[in-house]
Amino acid sequence: MTAVQHASLEAIVETQVHHATVHAGPTWLPRLAALVREHGSLYDWASSQPQPRALRGRAPVYVAQLPDGGPQVVVRHAWHGGLLAPITQDVFRRPTRAPIEMARSAELHRLGIPTTEVLGYALYDAAFGLARVDVVTRYVDDTADLGMVLAGLVPTIECEAALTATLELLELLAMHGVVHPDLNVKNILLHTPAGAPPRAMVIDVDVIHIGGTTADRTMQRNVARLTRSLHKWNRQFGCDLADVRIAEFAAAALARTPGKPS
Repeated sequence: MTAVQHASLEAIVETQVHHATVHAGPTWLPRLAALVREHGSLYDWASSQPQPRALRGRAPVYVAQLPDGGPQVVVRHAWHGGLLAPITQDVFRRPTRAPIEMARSAELHRLGIPTTEVLGYALYDAAFGLARVDVVTRYVDDTADLGMVLAGLVPTIECEAALTATLELLELLAMHGVVHPDLNVKNILLHTPAGAPPRAMVIDVDVIHIGGTTADRTMQRNVARLTRSLHKWNRQFGCDLADVRIAEFAAAALARTPGKPS
């Protein structure tokens, strides 16, 4: 077992289990390593749990309870997207995007930006020095993505409340110079804790850039990307979100740029 320096400046721990290398903080490493040892992979363990709940993703994404009183977690097996996906499938060059995702998640939490918490990941040996990877995040109950809300599929969350929460998230991202080049309606989760208004969380954070740009430029880039997604979603699903409302949303977001005169 060796300690390695994580990109978030926090040390994580890794250990070898047969054909896999498991990476996590000291709290979670023994449990994750034991699951790989017993089931062959984290994904196989999660998919074998009683009545696993399949979530969004290119392949089923499972929710399961970590043993010994651990939290509920989401276990995702990574797959390529795009035109080459039928060829590349689930094999990646090491170290894969998993350590970047874990680092970005930790950094966003440090900045107070809501996102899912990556607890660990496992790399499995593949041919030619490549690897397959499972990623484990802490499960957040009562969530739905912005696209589902706008399509009217989440009756417990009103569209206007979801858009207000999204404005607050955009303001936080701009405050800390966090640019998400793929900020779309599926990458914003609305969390609805009991008795509280919805809170927007950003996901798929391995592609984000932190710092190096002004709040104004950050807001412009994130708003431009998200409004493109809103228009596309509206065309595809006929959401009750007119173009004029999308324009009003974009203007409201730009007006909330930190440091901009009100």
